This record gives sequence, structure tokens and C-alpha cells, in this order.
Amino acid sequence: MLQAAGDYETLLANFSWQIPENYNIAQSVSDRWAAQDPDRLSIRHVRDDGPSENWSHRALSQAANRFANALKAKGVVRGDRVALLLPQAPQTAIAHLAIYKLGAIAVPLAALFGLEALKYRLSNSGAKALITDLAGLAKVTEIRDDVPGLQLVISVDGADSDVLAFDALLEAAVDSFETTRTSPDDPAMMIYTSGTTGQPKGVLHGHRVLLGHLPGIQMSQNFMPRQGDLLWTPSDWAWAGGLLNALFPALHLGVPVVSFSFRKFDPERAFQLMQDEGVRNAFIPPTALKMLRAVDRPAQRFDLSLHSVGSAGEMLGRETYDWFAEEFGFQVNEFYGQTECNAVLGSCAEAGVSRSGAIGKPVPGHEVAIIDDEGNVLPPETLGQIAVKRPDPVMFLEYWDKPEATAEKFIGDWMVTNDQGLKDDDGYVHFVGRDDDVITSASYRIGPGEIEDCLLTHPAIALSAAVGKPDPLRTEIVKAYVVLRQGMTAGPEMKEDIRSFVRQRLSAHEYPREIEFVDELPMTTTGKVIRRKLRDKARAEVDAKA
Repeated sequence: MLQAAGDYETLLANFSWQIPENYNIAQSVSDRWAAQDPDRLSIRHVRDDGPSENWSHRALSQAANRFANALKAKGVVRGDRVALLLPQAPQTAIAHLAIYKLGAIAVPLAALFGLEALKYRLSNSGAKALITDLAGLAKVTEIRDDVPGLQLVISVDGADSDVLAFDALLEAAVDSFETTRTSPDDPAMMIYTSGTTGQPKGVLHGHRVLLGHLPGIQMSQNFMPRQGDLLWTPSDWAWAGGLLNALFPALHLGVPVVSFSFRKFDPERAFQLMQDEGVRNAFIPPTALKMLRAVDRPAQRFDLSLHSVGSAGEMLGRETYDWFAEEFGFQVNEFYGQTECNAVLGSCAEAGVSRSGAIGKPVPGHEVAIIDDEGNVLPPETLGQIAVKRPDPVMFLEYWDKPEATAEKFIGDWMVTNDQGLKDDDGYVHFVGRDDDVITSASYRIGPGEIEDCLLTHPAIALSAAVGKPDPLRTEIVKAYVVLRQGMTAGPEMKEDIRSFVRQRLSAHEYPREIEFVDELPMTTTGKVIRRKLRDKARAEVDAKA
């Protein structure tokens, strides 16, 4: 665990990895607490249509033991891939823990995935079993014949002709189970990349991935755990943000978690939830934070108990950082990582590590640098690629069934992120954009984040994305796709007002020469803008005129 400190240098000096010879996530987040403090609250599940459920660590561990026995009886063995297509709910945590207890591999899938996305991931992972709900079952039924390796389907909403009932399996099983002895490097979970730059890849992680996350998550939550801490995230428990930035670190640290399933993210409901449950700690991705900005005077209207908020997944931006500090009286702690190697750069206001426009400094235990294409570390204020040095406990084992892609992820011992950034003279890292997202215009290299951040300050704009559109004179021009706030009118006058607004605040080469108003932006299920689709759209416009 990270020891609380008032400055960054002390944090670094007092930290060292302690990775045990044998380690299992289920033992770490559940069995241990069930033995030490069985009545301790683990999950509070909030429903819109009924009373909340409080799950103690004893209840969570016993349910996980029952489900592990049930899966074992149905033929699930060590190394099998077990998919989960479930929202935030106790059953999701129970299923994860049971899979780890067996030594099997969890494959979380987002509830928003369409048929093709589900079919690809189920087939690519070779999933033997799937746990889902009624909504997921409707999708899986349509593609099950195309996924012959899927032998077992379990529904938390009851049985069907060839579907088993989750609750019935638990009732028929015993509540004791000897957790499989695993090493930190034994596979535990496979999380698919967001697909922002191509076909998603299965990122295989060992059990040590949770330990690797702890210092970065503790930094972003101002040294959680503390008395009274209670954590919530709107992020789906089907991706690294929900699982490894929130659920599992909190449970490992003995901090209870609020679970609540949004059909569609509602900023007003989110504030109401945090007020009603007394949430003290939150992981809120940048897109969700930007949506929360639309709520009028939240700090005055809601009686919030927030002590810390961490944010990661995309660039937060100065505007959102400054708004949050002004509105709530403390800084949001931005941090950075990828599905392959997460929470390696971070901020912690209580340790004096916080700067508007920066994603933080290297988290203790991680060696992060800005490198060139040959793996040389670049000096401060020099644009290059953000890279993480191996070995590192939080780093992935491999891309599933893609040894060449795994090898290409490294330059020597540096794991490359394909994200452009620079480190300033004070050691803060500034994110510029993904390699593919950086816009080349008249010999300038422009990161979309700064443009989007500026656009967000315009009073008419709710969301935006900037991409490069091919141009014979400048190589590329900046094109902005803009979602207007409710009640705002799109048209030529609005376009010119936005251009002028950005031109006055950024460099002349950065303002969007083209603006297109859209109802929504293409996003991954994790809330990241898929700029690739917007770039393709812009290029198609050029090709159509050629």
C-alpha cells in the first residue's frame, strides 16, 4: 500500500513493491475480509425500483464459493475463459470472484455491445461459459449458433430451455470452496481494448494486475482508505476503469462500493445518488465529468460528501479541471494508463501533485518516460511517445493469440502506448493525443485535446471532437464535430462564432476551419470518442469530391 505523504518525493522514497509468491484476486478482495471482518460492508446495491441491498464480505464470499462450486460442477476448469455480460450488480462481483477462485479467466463484456461486437469477443476469446441477464440473453440467443465454443449460458434473471438460472445454481451448491493456488503471473482476466484504432485485442492480465493498480488508485483517491470512505463509479464494470480503477481496489482496501446500473447516464441522477448514499470517493471518467458540468450549481443544490474524485480514460482538460475545483473546492485527480498498463501516471492533490492541463507524474513503482522511435528517453519539453518500462506488476501478459502484436508493443524494454506527450521541467506529463489523432497542418503537429478543451469553454457547446481532414495545401486542416447544448441553434452564424472564439484563444493554425454539427459523437462503451470514425468520415468527404 501507498503511505500517505505531503509531497511527491516522500511518496517515491517510501514505496516499494511487495508481490507475494502466491496471489489470487478473490482471496485478496473477498476471502481475506470474510475471515477478518465478516460483517464489514462490501457492496451496497441501489435500485430504482426497490430497496437497496447491503452485502457483507461474509455474504459476498459465501456466494462466490457457491458459484465457484456450481461452475466447477458444470465443467469449468482452470484456464477456461468465462464471459460476463452484466451491469453493475452484486452478481457481477460474485461471478468474477468465483472465476478467479477456479483459476479460470474472466472476460468482461459491456452491456452496450451489439451483436457483431459480442460475437467477435466470444469467438476470439474461446469463451466456454457466459453469465448474463435478460437483456444480454436476447442478444446472445441470436448469435449462439455462430459461437460453437460457448457450452454454458447462465442467466441472473432465471432459466430458459438451454439456459441455467444463476440463483438456482447458488442454492444447490455449498458455500465453502478452496480457492485455487495461483501465482501473480497466472492469467486472471482478459479485457478487450476499446477499438479506437482498429479491431479490439484481448489484453490478458495476471492476478498481479490488481496489486499493480493500488498505488495509482490510492493517489487518485487521496490516500484511500480512510474512515467512512465509500466509493462509486458510473463506469461499467466490464472494462478496466470500472473493475480496476474502482471495484477491486476498493474491496481490496476494505472500502465498500455503491453499485447502480444506469440505463443511460443521467447527470442529475448521478448527483442525487452521490448525495443519498453519502459517496466520499468516486472514479468519474472525463466524458461523464463534462456531462456533469451541464447540471446547474450542483455544489449548492446537492449535499455532497465527496472527498476525492479520480478521472482517467481520456484527457480531462483545463476547462473541466478548473470548473471542478471552482465548483467543489478541491481538485479532481487525473491519472493515466491503458488497458495494457494502467494507472502509471497520476495526480494527488493532498501530496501536492496537481496541475491543470497535466495528467500527473509517474506513480511510485512505475518507470514512465517520453521516448523517441528508437527508445531513447527525450529531454523535458520535447514531444514524443509515452512509454512504460518493464517489468511492471500492472503490465499485461500478452495480447490473446497475437504474439506479433505483443512484440510490436515494445521497443526494447519500453512498452509503447502510441500516445504522444511531453514532460515539463517540473516532471508533469502532458497528454497531446494518440499517434493517429495528432493533426499535421502546415508543418505544425496539433493535439486534438487542446482544441476540444477550448471548444468546451464555448457556452453553446456540450461536446466536441477535433480531427485532421486531408487538405492539398496544408496536408490537413482541423475539422471539429460539435454537439450543441439544448436550445442552441446550429447554422452559419454559430459556426463563425465558434471559429472566432477558438482563433482568439489558441494559435491561428489551431482553429477549426470546418465545423459540422452532429447530434452525438461516436463513442466506445467506455466513453471514449472514436476519432477514427470521424477521420474516416472527413476523408470520405474529400474522396467524394475528387
